[in-house]
Amino acid sequence: MTQDFTLALADEAATLAFGAKLAQVLQPGLNLYLHGDLGAGKTTLVRGILRALGHEGKVKSPTYTLVEPYSVSRLNLYHFDLYRFIDPEEWDAAGFRDYFNPQSLCLVEWPEKAQELLPAPDIDVCIRPEGLARHIQLTANTDAGTQCLEKLKSV
Repeated sequence: MTQDFTLALADEAATLAFGAKLAQVLQPGLNLYLHGDLGAGKTTLVRGILRALGHEGKVKSPTYTLVEPYSVSRLNLYHFDLYRFIDPEEWDAAGFRDYFNPQSLCLVEWPEKAQELLPAPDIDVCIRPEGLARHIQLTANTDAGTQCLEKLKSV
């Protein structure tokens, strides 16, 4: 079932453009986990997705709040940044588990910080800087993720 989609992105503008392309195939119920070092372009990719879905406000990394909710287009989108995540009790107390449902799209930066608390990802997104460019690889882990990447190839 595993399916990959790999692409070289020349710069920040290309990352934003790819986010816009990806936005066209995202559906409620998907969980995308974003992997990459600090400054790799994870939030830039999310910004591209949100802009394409019609969000006009600021898109910031939710490093201190852990999650930023957005109601855009046809989606309830939740952007998580778990870089500073420490306490699993905080996860349960905040009700974050409820955000992962069939009506929501969850984009999670630094998922490895809460691996045991998160549902399995539909798509893993790995971003690796190469100079000013980025190398991005999407890996589908579920049937829904595979369908999404199949659609992405034709967008």
